[in-house]
Amino acid sequence: MACRLAMQPTVIFDLDGTLVDSRPDIRAALDRLMDARGQPPFTLEEVTRFIGDGVPMLLQRAFAARGLPADPTALPAFLADYEAHAAVQTRPFPGIPQVLDRLEAAGWRMAVCTNKPERAARLLLEALGLMERFAALGGGDSFPVRKPDPAHVLATLQAAGGDAARAVMVGDHHNDVASGTAAGLPAIFCGWGYGLPDMAGSAPTASRPDELPELLDAALAGVPFTSSR
Repeated sequence: MACRLAMQPTVIFDLDGTLVDSRPDIRAALDRLMDARGQPPFTLEEVTRFIGDGVPMLLQRAFAARGLPADPTALPAFLADYEAHAAVQTRPFPGIPQVLDRLEAAGWRMAVCTNKPERAARLLLEALGLMERFAALGGGDSFPVRKPDPAHVLATLQAAGGDAARAVMVGDHHNDVASGTAAGLPAIFCGWGYGLPDMAGSAPTASRPDELPELLDAALAGVPFTSSR
């Protein structure tokens, strides 16, 4: 049994823009924060550009976009509001639940490594009925570092009981590719997410979730992936 578990492959997923489309609820929470300061709402495109480096940077970018100075009260206020409304409109990307089913059936161990605070990420995954699928959740405040630091990925992998020799990082942002690669893992870029295509760098790109199982197998085998579609 111990040998079989040691050989089990692990896939580490980013969360926002990879597993779930969380922009509507992030946008709504940001708009409520700005409305309290007499500011207009954001477009979805603006919010997309803010996401990827954790909540403090999200707020820094949002305040800068409205020409506002930093406000130390904004972070706790935003988190309290967002956590209470994190799954109002947020849903898994189409095809993600089916892909998770396929990977679980194929024997993959799964984990989440996100720059979103752990409590907010856990509340969201639980509300969507996804938390039980993952062996570990590494949030942006779970460890002393966060992506793009590879130690965030490795700590999440260790918490999941995985082996770096049999693991792959999957995400839609350059932080995911950079942290996975620096951790010694092959990385896969999600073309349906929030990141620009050039964020993939040299990592292969999955254009749709249903390409992930084949691409993950190819990454473990160390062979190039070519979509047949």
